[in-house]
Amino acid sequence: MPRPSQPPAPPSWRCFEPAALTFLTQLGRNNRRDWFLAHKDRYTHLVQAPMRACIEELDVILAQEMPEIHGDPKRSMFRIHRDVRFGKDKSPYKTHASCWCYHQDAGRGVGQAVRGGAGFYLHLEPGASMIAAGIWMPPKAGLDLIREALLEDHASFEQILTAPLFRRRYGRLSEEAMLVRVPRGADPTHPAAPWLRYKSFTVHRMLPDDVMTAPTLLRQLATDINHLRPMVRWLNTALGFAPQESRL
Repeated sequence: MPRPSQPPAPPSWRCFEPAALTFLTQLGRNNRRDWFLAHKDRYTHLVQAPMRACIEELDVILAQEMPEIHGDPKRSMFRIHRDVRFGKDKSPYKTHASCWCYHQDAGRGVGQAVRGGAGFYLHLEPGASMIAAGIWMPPKAGLDLIREALLEDHASFEQILTAPLFRRRYGRLSEEAMLVRVPRGADPTHPAAPWLRYKSFTVHRMLPDDVMTAPTLLRQLATDINHLRPMVRWLNTALGFAPQESRL
């Protein structure tokens, strides 16, 4: 029996209520420990618990669409507390909620300090919610592997990212920290040269507030997972993280 490409969302379940966005807006105006502690129950019931429930539902979709990618209600959600050690902004709390669904062999870490893989990111923020995919600022070893794969087969990667439907829905790769020139030692005339300048390989689609609070949200996210799967799998294969046909 063929599996559905876009599993239906539970009709009586929605990820987030409008009150979750209201809470995050209020937190932005009252970003203090005393205010947060006085309203922690609202955070728990309006933001944290629904995000964990959303992760659990996403994991059901991923188990069918991309079994190697996992969403863990306990591990995928990022903490609300900000790391204020090195920045000028000492606001103690993030004014958004987010989660990361990751390859089972790569672990849930992201960024230059960890050996992570490509995956999916969901971001809840009033007026700035989004679904994103790819790998953000991989460490040098991972970046080198991606560049080597591009040198060997940039055409398949380019075909994924320049497909009309993909471009309309997600635009172009993020140009965060993009190099002005190709890396030292690379041939600037190589057909992969434009892709070698990237240091992050991520795309995203903005999700309006009314989409984040609609009962059809999971259907939309399932569609995104379906469209973004080739890109995520290409990157993970370059990094040595294989796709899976099913979960063991």
